[in-house]
Amino acid sequence: MVRPASRQLQANGRPVIVVGINNLGKQPVDFRVGQVEAVQHVGASDYEMQIVTYEMLVQEEKNRQVAAAIFTGLAAGATAYSASQAGYGHYTTPSGRTGTFYSPTAAAIAQNNAAVQNDVMISATVEAGQRNMAVLEQSVIKDNSLMSGEWYGGQLHLAPPTDQASGQKTYTIVITVGADRHVIDVSQGPAGS
Repeated sequence: MVRPASRQLQANGRPVIVVGINNLGKQPVDFRVGQVEAVQHVGASDYEMQIVTYEMLVQEEKNRQVAAAIFTGLAAGATAYSASQAGYGHYTTPSGRTGTFYSPTAAAIAQNNAAVQNDVMISATVEAGQRNMAVLEQSVIKDNSLMSGEWYGGQLHLAPPTDQASGQKTYTIVITVGADRHVIDVSQGPAGS
């Protein structure tokens, strides 16, 4: 069983195909992501499309988490700095004299609020990363051996096909399970069609 993961493929995005495998035979069969092939057809030429493996997606997510941690750290630092400046103020008297003052109470409140905001921001960043890793673990297809009568499946991610002047993209996916080869022809129309 093969179908697109969503009704609409993102323009210039990665095609994601849901693959379901059922071993109807009496012997175990192996599915290996490394045996999946994808080829884009452009005019009279064919171009190999990269299969984006679970391990590649995990590395991308780790890289995204590092970037998110850096941005979160910068935001937390800015919040902490801003809070460190709280409590200082300027005043002008009715006679026109000006001066500065410091309120330890206002400073303590601002610094406490900043600490709470930073904790929430950091926790949200960590939780989002953990959720994303769990989704990858549960949804992306990986190598598997299927016993007789067993079902297995998940998302198969492909590198984006190259753009075509007509907007129409055609490619073939070949999925090998045990000794069986399944050939799926895909025709992806331009956005909005």
